[in-house]
Amino acid sequence: MSKNLVIVESPAKAKTIEGYLGKDFKVASSYGHVRDLPKGDKAIDIQNRFKPTYEVTPDKKEVIKQLKSLVKNAETVYLASDDDREGEAISWHLKEVLKLKDENTKRIVFREITKNAITKAIENPRTIDYDLVNAQQARRILDRLVGFELSPILWKKIKAGLSAGRVQSVAVRLIVEREREIEKFKSKSAYRITAIFDVEGKSLAAELPKKFDSQEEAEDFLKKCIGAEFNIQNLEKKPGKKTPAAPFTTSTLQQEASRKLSFSVAQTMSVAQKLYEAGKITYMRTDSTNLSEDAMAAAKDEITSAYGSEYHKSRKYSTKSEGAQEAHEAIRPTDFSKHDTSGDRNEQRLYELIWKRAIASQMADAELEKTNVTIGISTLPQTLTATGEVIKFEGFLKVYLESTDEEPEDDESTEKGLLPPLKIGQVLELVEMKGRETFSRPAPRYTEASLVKKLEEMGIGRPSTYAPTISTIQKRNYVIKESREGTERKYTEMKISKGTFKKENKTEIAGADKNKLFPTNIAMVVNDFLVEHFPNVIDFTFTARVEKEFDDIAQGGQNWEDMIQNFYGAFHTRVEETANVARADVNSARELGVDPKTGKKVIVRLGKFGPLAQIGEQEDEEKQFASLKRGQFIENITLEDALELFKLPRDVGQFEDKKIVAAIGRFGPYLRHDSKFVSLGKEHDPLSISEEEAIELIKAKRKADAEKHIKTFEENEEIQILNGRWGPYIKFGKNNFKIPKDKEAAELTYAETIEIIENQPEKKKGRFAKKK
Repeated sequence: MSKNLVIVESPAKAKTIEGYLGKDFKVASSYGHVRDLPKGDKAIDIQNRFKPTYEVTPDKKEVIKQLKSLVKNAETVYLASDDDREGEAISWHLKEVLKLKDENTKRIVFREITKNAITKAIENPRTIDYDLVNAQQARRILDRLVGFELSPILWKKIKAGLSAGRVQSVAVRLIVEREREIEKFKSKSAYRITAIFDVEGKSLAAELPKKFDSQEEAEDFLKKCIGAEFNIQNLEKKPGKKTPAAPFTTSTLQQEASRKLSFSVAQTMSVAQKLYEAGKITYMRTDSTNLSEDAMAAAKDEITSAYGSEYHKSRKYSTKSEGAQEAHEAIRPTDFSKHDTSGDRNEQRLYELIWKRAIASQMADAELEKTNVTIGISTLPQTLTATGEVIKFEGFLKVYLESTDEEPEDDESTEKGLLPPLKIGQVLELVEMKGRETFSRPAPRYTEASLVKKLEEMGIGRPSTYAPTISTIQKRNYVIKESREGTERKYTEMKISKGTFKKENKTEIAGADKNKLFPTNIAMVVNDFLVEHFPNVIDFTFTARVEKEFDDIAQGGQNWEDMIQNFYGAFHTRVEETANVARADVNSARELGVDPKTGKKVIVRLGKFGPLAQIGEQEDEEKQFASLKRGQFIENITLEDALELFKLPRDVGQFEDKKIVAAIGRFGPYLRHDSKFVSLGKEHDPLSISEEEAIELIKAKRKADAEKHIKTFEENEEIQILNGRWGPYIKFGKNNFKIPKDKEAAELTYAETIEIIENQPEKKKGRFAKKK
């Protein structure tokens, strides 16, 4: 039996570390947190300085039993959970639960899983940092108090099953307020003048720096340019440079992986976790842009050998975040000489992104030459401008260029590029000049990545909270992430070419959104209630200040019980006062007008299963209901739109002598045929779908269902073998189980299936769990 026991958080990490340590070390995993606050009001003793009661979570009892057995035979126990507040808390909980003694317990930390880092950590142990533990404990307790006291208020006043949270409710508020900002935005039109010139067979794009407010002004300008002579009035060349971005922090990695790889925030963190546990990258939860001296030296070697010494420039980056720990490092490869990694395609893509960003941060500036061209018009005092950019020395651009979230102003935004040869006084031949109507835009809806950026800028949340916060607000149906089609918009375009003027009315699709965050009706109602009755809890500056107080606790500058007491007193008083608010004052029902057919009132309100329109008063026995469509809001739906909803359910036609009905339900629009349901996607409207389209969808659903099912067993019909997105799998109850690669799904026997289920202990297997 090994005399040294190392306890880490994940089995993948344990496997990697065990390969670096000798036979005297046994590495085991705690599988994350082992204790938590129990459910109910007994978890925190508010009268006794918020003293918490912790209990081992049910799924960790077997883990603790195994760890206790290993501890008995170990001379020294090394607690090696992650080097952050959560990790420190895990080490403390393990020490308490396993009843470890100070004299044979050591805390070790590392931020990369390499032999060198692990060896250094073993050689330089420390004790548990109780300031970090208390900071994590304060966050957990404060968030439990907020959730535990606010959620029942929401159940009573708005709808059962709702939840609120200190950070999640602030994130929802940002999305709700952005949606209302977009709704109220009044777009203004202006006219942009652009021109294309022919210079010895090459095109030169130019534009008028100022837009015209009216069509008349733009038309007048264009007509005065007919027959004019255009010449180069001025050429101005300026040297310029581009500087590389800092290495990745958690939030910048999430943003860039979203832009370049189309990853969700949760997906980025999941893939990064795998890379970290395999020893490929440093720890992925960090707000530091710092690189160690060793890392900078390794990057230098890689750059000079691959590109030459002129491409290297040593750089140290300072972190903007006040709470950042500069002793920690940015996210970087553990070995710069490895340009790729084993693993699936997404691991390879994310690793490559991290490698390029870290390498680029230690490379020379890109040197540019910018040329500004001024073009005179013989018939007018205004001038057109053209700009070009030539890269004189690539520098870091040889490896990497950061993306942005900025959207182009319109479809004809001119790219800066190489200009044709030009000289002052040169006469230019006009190919065409356009005056195109453009429209001002509201601030864009948030993506997951831009929401993370906003939260970080406001000082709300920390690297460990971004991904769970964004997942939570979607799971709880406060926010939907989806793409929505734009609407058709008319615009005017005028053009002069070969001495003639032409004006056309055209159409374009405006306002399309791809993978943006939209609030639901329930989010708007809950947000308004919290803003009115609990302004502190979801106030942006207050929430940021609480984060700073957690940082103070982590640095030993504040007592955690005092910090919670300062918050809780006023908060609890507000909870008690809000108990007297009438439910009717909260539920934001709106009266839209009168139904012309029945003469009854038309109301929109929140129902048990979501937002709905209602014809008739509550006491009316013959009142009618219709669910609102996705994207329709209680606060701004019109009477006309609400009445359209009552055209559903709608008879679409017949198939196999049975009626096809289109309707909108709790989970969106659907077809019903022969007691079976087919969901309708965004491309089909239940109000207009044809019989032919409906039949095709019904047939497609039958085919998909038939292909999904592989096998069931007479011994237990709950166990099914199904075809999934990633191949065949076993489904039992609510759990799914992988089928080993050497097994053929269709040929599995009942006994083999049970054996597969029993041999995957991480799943909750109910009655098939092995009794030990």
